[in-house]
Amino acid sequence: MNRPRRTDLLAAGAACVTVVLWASAFVSIRSAGAAYSPGALALGRLLAGALVLGVLCAVRREGLPPRSAWRGIALSGVLWFGLYMVLLNWGEQQVDAGTAALVVNIGPILIALLASRVLGDAVPPRLVAGMAVSFAGAAAVGLSMSGDGGSSVLGVVLCLLAAVGYAGGVVAQKPALGRASALQVTTFGCATGAVLCLPFAGQLVREAGEAPAGATLNMVYLGVFPTALAFTTWAYALARTSAGKMGATTYAVPALVVVMSWVALGEVPGMLTLAGGALCLAGVAVSRSRPRAAARRPRPRRADVSA
Repeated sequence: MNRPRRTDLLAAGAACVTVVLWASAFVSIRSAGAAYSPGALALGRLLAGALVLGVLCAVRREGLPPRSAWRGIALSGVLWFGLYMVLLNWGEQQVDAGTAALVVNIGPILIALLASRVLGDAVPPRLVAGMAVSFAGAAAVGLSMSGDGGSSVLGVVLCLLAAVGYAGGVVAQKPALGRASALQVTTFGCATGAVLCLPFAGQLVREAGEAPAGATLNMVYLGVFPTALAFTTWAYALARTSAGKMGATTYAVPALVVVMSWVALGEVPGMLTLAGGALCLAGVAVSRSRPRAAARRPRPRRADVSA
């Protein structure tokens, strides 16, 4: 009885690490994105992440993933580590932050739908209700952040494609985690994304020579923590729960971004932003809750010892 409980707690802890670090990424992207183009930023981030992950794999002697895991690793690397990061960086240059956050946050909904269709995952009513509440909160945060005339059709399409890539990458990653370790799946997925972004190497070298030190340090931070560490803790948690629940957990990110922007950038949130953040957290709590099985479980009958 203790082992499943311990596994659940470790998975929940890993998910918390992921959402905190992914939220911090939005603050760092603002600095790095001012000096680096979308493709160069994605490549620099992925190279830093792949280097750290490669060292960890070597120290732990993880070796190569089994052959059966490579399809999921390659798909997640192309769709999530590669296309998603480039498209999101590009899209955020075309639309305001609120619109980008709103469009990208359809990703968890797409994950639940794809996982149900492709992986046969159940979509319980609590998950649906929690995601609806969280999406309403994300919409409120997005509307409160939206500027006037800061959006374009191209930017919305790019953010939408980024959400599709994110969802497809997560669903592709799930089966691979049943055949390889979280560290292997993350390391080789990150390396696949880096290879996909190699055409931007010239831009990265040129822009790195002109970028301020702060922007480059933020790019390295993005690779080491929100990529190498957070994607590994994500994979660890995803291997131990459903893709839909993990997708719903990321709705905590907008709420954390509001707090971090307040503390780190001095951006005081308005009432609509705070209310949206609270809804995001409430929806995550609902989506990850479980009905009290004990209340529905029939009491065991006493053994009949009469002759």
